Amino acid sequence: MAALPSRMATGPDKLRAVQNLVDKLSQDLEGVTLTEAARIAALDELKIYGRDPRQAEPIFSEKGLTVLMRHAFESSSRTTSHGAMRVLANAMLLNQPARQMFVDKAYASKACAMLQEDTSWDGEFLLSRIIFLTTYQTSVNLSELLDKHNLAESITNNLGRHASFLKLDAKARPEPMEEAALVETAKLLFNVTHFSSKHLALFTAAVPHLIDLLWKHDLPASKPLDSALSHLTNGLLNLDLSAEDARAALFPKGDPCKVTRRLIEILDRAMRTYDDIEKDVMVTPLVGLLIKTYERAPGLTQVDMQRALLPTSEDREAVLGQGSNLPARLLKSSTNPAAPKLANSVSHLLFDLSGKNAARFVENVGYGYASGFLFQNDIPIPESASQALSVDDTHGEKRPVNPITGQFVDTEKLADAPEMTQEEKEREAERLFVLFERLKKNGIINVQNPVEQAAQEGRFEELSDSEDDKRK
Repeated sequence: MAALPSRMATGPDKLRAVQNLVDKLSQDLEGVTLTEAARIAALDELKIYGRDPRQAEPIFSEKGLTVLMRHAFESSSRTTSHGAMRVLANAMLLNQPARQMFVDKAYASKACAMLQEDTSWDGEFLLSRIIFLTTYQTSVNLSELLDKHNLAESITNNLGRHASFLKLDAKARPEPMEEAALVETAKLLFNVTHFSSKHLALFTAAVPHLIDLLWKHDLPASKPLDSALSHLTNGLLNLDLSAEDARAALFPKGDPCKVTRRLIEILDRAMRTYDDIEKDVMVTPLVGLLIKTYERAPGLTQVDMQRALLPTSEDREAVLGQGSNLPARLLKSSTNPAAPKLANSVSHLLFDLSGKNAARFVENVGYGYASGFLFQNDIPIPESASQALSVDDTHGEKRPVNPITGQFVDTEKLADAPEMTQEEKEREAERLFVLFERLKKNGIINVQNPVEQAAQEGRFEELSDSEDDKRK
């Protein structure tokens, strides 16, 4: 293979270099003018130039894209084909018209055909990425690719190859290219099932492979969803998990809690190691998958999930949500304005774990955490929300619980603070008066200022001369 130039051209020189490469590769299609080594070197050089679209316009022209498509899908050399696909995939990523041109020239069906034939990790990676890119801002007909060009079968077979590769050598570290190919296949699965939901039945056979692959890697100590695990859980999210084969894989007879415990283990690690913004993006889909799984789980698995995710009697020794375990982190996330998507998903999960029963929901998490969700979803506040509750402790004995905080009443501590002086009380009353006036002025509330009302009703006493003297 010819070496790349030691110094890549820039500016107008880059434009001329790119045009020369496109012309050279175009001539090679009309009659073989390049050795394979020279052809690969030209494609590699074009790939580097194409990373920055400035002064690289010939790549994105109809001629340039056509040259790349023909080398990618009409070459008898797999090495040439893969080299052209790398340039083409990058062009399609950076340029929406390139994606549409790929569809218009009917290469999507050719990519599906090659996805069935090319069983190398490189081929799976490149073809899955190219087809994935056609799902954004193009007129690609996914129904046709699924019905006539076996796209679902190819995706499922590729996932099966990854699962089989794992079983053959469970102790082997994942090959970088195998890992990259798996990620692209899982991403393609998610997009296809998202944009063509009427074909979900075609992907039921993929569920067991995805579940097998959840154990592919040791769980990373930090940010577990930065790995393929995120794409595997996302891949499950759109599928029909109520299908008999899917449920058999999700809840195996020998251990019906095996999969859900793995998902909860991933969730626990993720809740500890991502910041709020990252959680909103990375963790929300995983919580959505747990919701979907819980709905279809057998009773034993549901009980196991409730024990793992809802506050325990030990948590009630303090105000709920104050600890560091997973139930406490979930409760805090359910009202976190910095991660609104996660907050909504977690609240739905906790409500579902409570049997979608408002009274039980309040009992499980406390009215303080439950009230916002109930209000936003137009669910009537249960009468029990303002009443004393009794919950079993670790010994199975009933103990009264504060319905607002969820804490055992007998463990509550009264604030150990000195009584306010008369001057402090007046300052606090003045502060509240100003606050209410501002809220009324901004239209946030429309009620009489309680401090003003108290004064009108004679509930403020004038200081006696002796008290006034004490303050001077």
